[in-house]
Amino acid sequence: MPKFIVVFAFLLLSTTIFSNSNDTLFTPRIEGTIRAKYEYNVSLSEQRFQVRNARFSINGKFSNLVSYKAEIDLSDEGETKMLDAFLRYHPESWFTFTVGQQKIPFSTDNIRSPHQLFFSNRSFIGKQLTALRDVGATVVVSNPKGIPIDLIAGIYNGTGLYNQKMWRYSNELSYSFRTVIEPFKNAELTLNYNSVQPYNLRMNMFNVGGAVNFNGLHLESEFYYKTYNASVFNPTSGFFAMAAYGVNTPKLIHVKNIKALLRFDNMTNNNKGKMDAGGNYMLDDIARSRVTAGLTFSFSKPFLNDIRLNYEQYFFPEGYINDQNKLVVEYVVRF
Repeated sequence: MPKFIVVFAFLLLSTTIFSNSNDTLFTPRIEGTIRAKYEYNVSLSEQRFQVRNARFSINGKFSNLVSYKAEIDLSDEGETKMLDAFLRYHPESWFTFTVGQQKIPFSTDNIRSPHQLFFSNRSFIGKQLTALRDVGATVVVSNPKGIPIDLIAGIYNGTGLYNQKMWRYSNELSYSFRTVIEPFKNAELTLNYNSVQPYNLRMNMFNVGGAVNFNGLHLESEFYYKTYNASVFNPTSGFFAMAAYGVNTPKLIHVKNIKALLRFDNMTNNNKGKMDAGGNYMLDDIARSRVTAGLTFSFSKPFLNDIRLNYEQYFFPEGYINDQNKLVVEYVVRF
């Protein structure tokens, strides 16, 4: 991990050098997200503080055709991780090509950055069932005319960010396809597919999602379905539906908006593709459901500055102890 910090320090130094130049078009931009939270586990009467994220990124351009991003998380629940590290070629407004470490274009909740989340914790689809980041190449073709549509396709190692030395046959790589359609203003429909083989088992994931915004109301839902080759494990499914309604508060000095949120999500039994010592594919994530209610207070600052207050109520199959119900208070800053 120290090498990540050394490289990132070098990049920070480079921003100072570039910022002293006269060409502001190519001056790197520093961005960051810090999420500090307090959690009280109602089921166990236990509590903890966490720094969920301390992300810093450098974005910029080498030319009018090529841009870049390098992002590191200095504290992902106490661990340091190198995240995005890619180059992006965009010769035309309708075409981009990205190569390097990046989020897999699958599931809207999966590809959101932490400061874009509605709740303190992602849905089961966004965390337990996807949480996809890998090394590879992505192509985006956009058509903004008529009905806006983005066609996204990518090919990746399929082994995650931290196992890049392994050689892969073509039939072992990961493939992803995503379509984003805006059928009418303030509405979005997404169709997603990802085929991945991190170990010896190929798994195929399908996802459909939709969202609509209307006068401060945001409605969103996703459905997820995963199959396993040779039917070694029963198909896994996931679902969430959420609503968020925000009200501006001009009479409050420091708070500019208060948002009320409600989400229901569930998942069936899940396997991540790795067999046990006996050659069997066993249960990795138990089926569960959850209801999350929350309030988000957005402060009057020139950058994102929110307090998220969430309560999560879990439901497990009969015979399993529920030790997950919790209250979460999170402070999020994006600069």
